[in-house]
Amino acid sequence: MTVAIIRFGGSNCDRDAHRAFEHLGVNAEIVWHDDGLPENTTGVILPGGFSYGDYLRAGAMAARAPVMNEVIEAAENGIPVLGVCNGAQIGAEAGLVPGAFTVNDHARFRCDRINVRVETTDTPFTSAYEEGDVLTLPIAHGEGRFEADDETIAMLNEEDRVLFRYCEPDGTISDAANPNGSKENIAGITGANATTAVLMPHPERASLPELGNTDGQGILKGLIQ
Repeated sequence: MTVAIIRFGGSNCDRDAHRAFEHLGVNAEIVWHDDGLPENTTGVILPGGFSYGDYLRAGAMAARAPVMNEVIEAAENGIPVLGVCNGAQIGAEAGLVPGAFTVNDHARFRCDRINVRVETTDTPFTSAYEEGDVLTLPIAHGEGRFEADDETIAMLNEEDRVLFRYCEPDGTISDAANPNGSKENIAGITGANATTAVLMPHPERASLPELGNTDGQGILKGLIQ
């Protein structure tokens, strides 16, 4: 079992993810994008950071790296793929999920701890929780606003593909709890199958007990179950 953590030029959360998987007793390997996926890959992480300096658009250049063809094929074959923050932007740019992540509505970088409500438990990444659970997770992004047309939003809702929504500590969905202006407070979604997902908050930064918060552990465990 090997979780491949793809490192692009400008990735900076790959080591965070590696440390989180080490704590969980999972074999994880940081893979330089030019080297492709290891043959024994059983899960893929697209980590956070600023791949290629976020030139053009966040994630746009990394999404066109040759390794992403392998990631897309892995996702189509049911290998779990998780994109976090910049990895979510890469996943959307590569077509792993619908919609796009664009500039925050206040046009500023936001680094904070926020709350998200679990919207579905029918995915590997949320099966450790109960529907309606509220998690506290870190965010650090300037282009985290999820956008999609009304038809796509309706499809995501109808097909139960919304993983998390930004919320108040009691689970109430509100504009005030939305840190970036994402449509319908959406913080994470799945792709065409439930084993592919992206989210803007950082579960790897909420997985080590010494950091005082382990709410994100269940999301990472979804890659290995």
